[in-house]
Amino acid sequence: MRLPFLFILATVMIDAMGIGLIMPIMPDLIVEVKGGTLADAALWGGVLSTAFAAMQFLFGPIIGSLSDAFGRRPVLLVSLFVMALDYVVMAVAGSIWLLLAGRIVGGITAATHATASAYMADVSRPEQKAARFGMLGAAFGVGFVLGPLMGGVLGEFGTRAPFWAAAVLAGLNFVLGLFVMNETVTTATRRAFSWASANPLGAFRMLGQVPGLKGLLWAYFLYSVAIYVYPAIWSYFSQERFGWSPKMIGLSLGIFGFLMAVVQGGLLPHITRRIGERRTVIWGQLFDFVGFGLLAFIASGTLALILIPITAMGAVVPPALQAIMSRSVADDQQGALQGVMSAVHALSMIVSPLLMASVFARFTGPQAPVYLPGAPFLVALALMAAGLVIFLRTRTAVT
Repeated sequence: MRLPFLFILATVMIDAMGIGLIMPIMPDLIVEVKGGTLADAALWGGVLSTAFAAMQFLFGPIIGSLSDAFGRRPVLLVSLFVMALDYVVMAVAGSIWLLLAGRIVGGITAATHATASAYMADVSRPEQKAARFGMLGAAFGVGFVLGPLMGGVLGEFGTRAPFWAAAVLAGLNFVLGLFVMNETVTTATRRAFSWASANPLGAFRMLGQVPGLKGLLWAYFLYSVAIYVYPAIWSYFSQERFGWSPKMIGLSLGIFGFLMAVVQGGLLPHITRRIGERRTVIWGQLFDFVGFGLLAFIASGTLALILIPITAMGAVVPPALQAIMSRSVADDQQGALQGVMSAVHALSMIVSPLLMASVFARFTGPQAPVYLPGAPFLVALALMAAGLVIFLRTRTAVT
């Protein structure tokens, strides 16, 4: 396996580590700089996540189109460099507004995963794409194992320590990329940059002309809104429902990340080869339905840990769906597609944190009509069911 290929996997892994490092301490950090209750912290956590996602929505298609025009290497390296600086800002932030500013800047340059996916599409044959995207997902899962575990441990030394660790990781990966990252956009696949197609609406309009792709993007959007219930409220849900500490929250996220890596890196190629990408998407969402339904009502932290293998099986959905869409567009549109998918995912990250955090606050606050911390999982189940209906009614040239 070539070193640049390993660098791409490492980039995604370190990106996930940076995200996972800070998740266990976010509730305590927000209370530290803003004050208030845990329910208030959940709402501000939703605002921070939404600001980050809003910038990804606006700039995702632009960055994807830039990588089609100027190459994956410069876009990826600039993103990694600014990511490192962003974590430094978060590490020294003394107010909620500086945290918000850090999330805005970070969201603008958070192109690493989309650009890595475009790179993977560049170097993969059509029949390899599901497995290769699965490897990216597995790398993300490995990072998600290490990140929360490290974040939970480092959080014992203060709420700022995980941010410094994330800054160091991103900086080291930037240096590595300077030496090993090669360029995969060739003269034949290079596409001139155009603001008309780079803005979110223009990019959606252009790719919407591909048969069946609009329906797949809607299915992907609803799936992303639903599945984002985990990062949106897990830290708050598990602390409220089970009384977990940051260390325990990090451990649970680490177990999920490990099993997700096993599913995407080990099981996914065999599953798609045996039943195809379309059926993989369907079966994966059925596992999610079971997980959401049970998590909505359980009161046992032990049972929540037992459910993790079931919820991890849903990790087959994104790479299988991504492969279907990637094989639907031309080679010179891969960056644009990944940018649009990044924007769709970002839009879901705008909607989901505010929606899920609001539902959580509504059903755990003093004015709750019914005490039900797991209520956001019922909302997620309904949204994912709607997306599955759209997916089942959508056909493309490759399905």
